[in-house]
Amino acid sequence: MKVELKENERIDDLEYKGLKIIQNTDGFCFGIDAVLLSDFAKEIRNNSEVLDLGTGTGILSILLSEKTKLKKIYGIEIQNEVANMAKKSVLLNDLENKIEIINKDIKEIENIFEKNSIDSIVTNPPYKKLDTGKINEKENKFISRHEVTANLEDFVKVSFNLLKDKGSLYMVHRPERLAEIIYILKKNKLEPKKIRFVHSNIEQEPKLVLIKAVKNAKEFLKVEKPLYVYNENGEYTEEILKIYNKI
Repeated sequence: MKVELKENERIDDLEYKGLKIIQNTDGFCFGIDAVLLSDFAKEIRNNSEVLDLGTGTGILSILLSEKTKLKKIYGIEIQNEVANMAKKSVLLNDLENKIEIINKDIKEIENIFEKNSIDSIVTNPPYKKLDTGKINEKENKFISRHEVTANLEDFVKVSFNLLKDKGSLYMVHRPERLAEIIYILKKNKLEPKKIRFVHSNIEQEPKLVLIKAVKNAKEFLKVEKPLYVYNENGEYTEEILKIYNKI
């Protein structure tokens, strides 16, 4: 479907099953973290109803709609301009039967969805606390990267309230906040079940961590083998090429 772009918007090819995304050239653009989270969460069961908290441009919802056989995914985005871009991307990919973008604060969505009604939740939340990190003057980038409108515990509390019993939360975040993440998850009865660290290469410390937690589950945590993005030649590893559907 043809959609009308604003002057500062462009269409990017996601290089996966012909999917495309609209992004703002001056705003926050998706990175590899969203792509890796979509692969990490592709185990979501068939016919699931899924929430994407802080969907941004809709990248995670769009990828998951094709990587899984979910029934419906609702992308929640507080920024009006960003939510509108995500809506146009949904139309561009003819996915309006699978994806609905909702322009709301995640702390207000319990007025929309019933408690204990969602099968799975995915989220790529802001990584930086409000008083840390370099300040970006662009408001949409600042909100995307810093906990301005909602913090980590807000994302976790909403997830616990809306997930069904034994429902799953999939999150990508920064390793330096892992202790805090696990503490907040367990405090809110979301038991960490699976963790995978993402490294740029075999020589470097992890830059990202992928986490799966399950509501009201028993304790048992599996730490999966590391995921390396680049090999010794500086090229994508075989696993990353598979994730990007290159081989």
